[in-house]
Amino acid sequence: MSDFRVEQIDHVAIDVADLKRSREWYAEVLGLERRFEDAWGEVPTMMCVPADARPGAGETCVALFPGDAGATPGAGGIQHFAFRVDGENFRRAQDALRERKIEFRFADHGASHSVYIHDPDGHQIEITTYEL
Repeated sequence: MSDFRVEQIDHVAIDVADLKRSREWYAEVLGLERRFEDAWGEVPTMMCVPADARPGAGETCVALFPGDAGATPGAGGIQHFAFRVDGENFRRAQDALRERKIEFRFADHGASHSVYIHDPDGHQIEITTYEL
């Protein structure tokens, strides 16, 4: 059993050929709203389920990153997926990773703090908190 507890998937980070086009598509087609623009600017472009959609759903997002400008449709990749934790579990996660000798990279994103690890197949996983 894990030494810390995740709350939910926070976001999936994907590469897109055109940030503006993708931002507009996620807003118009799926009804997602942009968040954290003041903190992060254009990259990443966080598109999230509106907070009033239903309890808890407003915390699910897609993080759009500029990918290969010549990418063919469907050729973009998933960079990583992120699990959200509260502040206490963020500290516990780092302690547990150190104890298990799992290397991680810490990042201060201004609006959030994250650690990045890789699963056994090499998929990048982010553990993130907004409780700074």
